[in-house]
Amino acid sequence: MAEWRKLAKTAILTDNRIDTSEVNILRDNFFSDDKINQSELDFLQELRSECKSAVKAFDELFIEAAKSHLLADGAISKSEAKWLSKAIKADGQVDDLEKRLLKELKAEAKETSPEFDELYAECMK
Repeated sequence: MAEWRKLAKTAILTDNRIDTSEVNILRDNFFSDDKINQSELDFLQELRSECKSAVKAFDELFIEAAKSHLLADGAISKSEAKWLSKAIKADGQVDDLEKRLLKELKAEAKETSPEFDELYAECMK
């Protein structure tokens, strides 16, 4: 892991909570170029997985970032579906935020891979 990631995660997760000021810093830095890359999305997913609690604004940031990256070309590919599956299944359950993300991705994607369609069906049971 790059040192900036370790330092940033330690600073943000010191109190095991992601607060509004931290969300604002993340938003300002990650969206400064109006796009989210895979490394940034991975970092947000790591924060989401490791924090004990987060303000609703963090959930909104995560959804916005995931959609920005995954729908950059309008389609959800096999590799993107694989990333989603790993992120969603990491804790062994599909929560409401993850279902919302899947629904929004499905509604907004111009094209989805069979792997995404399978993940969507599995998670929406």
